[in-house]
Amino acid sequence: MENKFDLLVIGFGKAGKTLAGDAARQGKTVALVEQSDQMYGGTCINIGCVPTKALVHSADVFTAAGNDAAQQGAEAFSKAVAFRDKLTGAMRAKNFEMVDSNETATVITGKAEFVDAHTVKVSAGNDTLELTADTIVINTGAVPVMLPIEGLRESKYVVDSTDFQKNPELPGRLAVIGGGPIGIEFASLAANFGAQVTVFEAAPKLFGRSDQDVADVALELLKDQGMELFAGVRINKVVDTENGVELHYQDAEGNEKVWSGDRVLAATGRKPATEGLNVEAAGLELGKRGEVVVDEYCRTNQDHIFAVGDVNGGLQFTYISLDDYRVVKDQLFGEGKRSVKDRVAVPNTIFITPPLASVGLTEDAAREAGKNIKVGVKPVAAVATMPWAKIVKQPKGIMKFVIDADSDQVLGAQLLMPEAAEVINLVAVAMRYGITASDLRDGIYTHPSATEGIAEVIAAAK
Repeated sequence: MENKFDLLVIGFGKAGKTLAGDAARQGKTVALVEQSDQMYGGTCINIGCVPTKALVHSADVFTAAGNDAAQQGAEAFSKAVAFRDKLTGAMRAKNFEMVDSNETATVITGKAEFVDAHTVKVSAGNDTLELTADTIVINTGAVPVMLPIEGLRESKYVVDSTDFQKNPELPGRLAVIGGGPIGIEFASLAANFGAQVTVFEAAPKLFGRSDQDVADVALELLKDQGMELFAGVRINKVVDTENGVELHYQDAEGNEKVWSGDRVLAATGRKPATEGLNVEAAGLELGKRGEVVVDEYCRTNQDHIFAVGDVNGGLQFTYISLDDYRVVKDQLFGEGKRSVKDRVAVPNTIFITPPLASVGLTEDAAREAGKNIKVGVKPVAAVATMPWAKIVKQPKGIMKFVIDADSDQVLGAQLLMPEAAEVINLVAVAMRYGITASDLRDGIYTHPSATEGIAEVIAAAK
C-alpha cells in the first residue's frame, strides 16, 4: 500500500466519511483512519443519534401499547437493546462499504497520532504505519466527560451513555448525574421501561435554555413518568455498597442527603477527543476545552489541516458536522466561499416524550436583546386545529413562537409536542430564508398533522 495520500481523514464521523467519499469519487487517493472497528460510521450511528433514538422509540411503543412496565419493562428493554445492536451493526457495515468500496480509498483501523504537520503514525497492537498526506482532516469527535467526584470513576455501578445503551439489563433504580439533553433522554426512556429514575442537575434549573413556561410543562411530563428531578445539587461522593450504590449529595437548600440504587449514569457532557493525537507535533493550537482551534472555514493554523465536527468545539450535532463537511468541501473542491458564519437558525431537539424542539431566541432572550416582540403560546391540548396530538394520545405539551413585531420575522420557537423534531425544521427554514410569521400562519398544511398547529398559535400572538 502506498503511504502517501491526497487526503487523510482521522475519524469515521459524519463530516470526515462524507468528505472521504467525495474525494475518492473524484479520483483522489484517500486514507480514512478509525481506531475501532466498532465505530465505523462514527458516533452518530454507533453510540449517538441512531441507537439512542431507537431505544427512545422502543420505549414509546412499549408505553403506548399500555404494557405493565413493572412486569414487562425489563424484558422489553432487553429486546430494545438487541434491536439497537442489530441496527448499528448493519449501519456500521454499510458505512465501511461506502468508503472502502472506492478504488482510491483505504480504511485503516488503528490509533492515529501526528508525527509532524504532514505525517501521521497509526498504531494497532505492535504494528505501526506512517502515512503522509497533502491534506489532513481531524474528525475524531467527542468523548464523555467524567467529573472529578470522589468514587465516581472507581465505582463498578457507574456507566456513561455508551455503556448504558449497550447493557441489556434495565436497572431497577437509576440515578442520572446531569440534566442536559443526554441525561434527560436516557432518564426518560429508562422511566418509560419502568425504572425508578432520579435526575441530579448542578445548574439552578432543568431545561435552563427554555423559557420557564416551557420548562414547567417539560418537567411536569417527566414527573408524570414517575421521575424525581433535582436541580442545584452538588454530588459529593459515590460509594459502592453490598446492595448497590449510593450517591452522597447536597441539595439546593444545603441539606446533606443520600440516594441508594442499582446504577448511576454519568451524563455530564462530552469534550473534544484530542487526547493522544499529539497535535502539538503538527503545530496545532488547542482551545480551553481541548478543542482543535479553527477559523470560519474549519481550517487550523496549518493551512492544509482542517478539524470538523465535535472536535473543533462547535455545536455537538451530527447535522453541524455535515455542514462542516460542506464548508471544507467548498474549500477543497469549490469556490471557497462557504463559511460556518453562514449558519442561521440551527434547530435542536431533546427526545423526551413528546420531543422538545427549539430554534432561535427564547422570549426571555428576545426581551433582553431589546426586541419589540409578539408571543404566541398555547398548550397543545388547547390547539383546536391540531387534533393530531389527541390522535396519537400525546395531548400534553406546549407550542410557543417569538415574533418580531416590526418585521413579522420569526425570532424563535419552542415546540413540546408530537413530531416536534420534524416541525421545527420547517420553522428553521422559514427563519433562514425570511419567510414571515404571517406566511407560516396562512400556509396550507395537510390535515390532520402536527404542522397545522403552527397557524393557530401564530395567529394568537400578541
